[in-house]
Amino acid sequence: MGKPLVIAALVLGVIFLILAVYYWLTPAGALPGFLPGYEQGVEAHHVKHAIASLVIAVVLFCFAWFQSKPARAA
Repeated sequence: MGKPLVIAALVLGVIFLILAVYYWLTPAGALPGFLPGYEQGVEAHHVKHAIASLVIAVVLFCFAWFQSKPARAA
């Protein structure tokens, strides 16, 4: 596994972290139509979507961290 995979995991982690904050702060009726959870006229927040996005971000950051460690000498 190389450096491009680590960079991709970090970029996706940041995207999912931003998405988690966006889900947490934006009511369902104000979400863009292309995001899962959009419901016209609903003022509730999608907390489960926010938590799921946060978990995915943490998993991606952990993956990038473990893949960026130097290899052990044999």
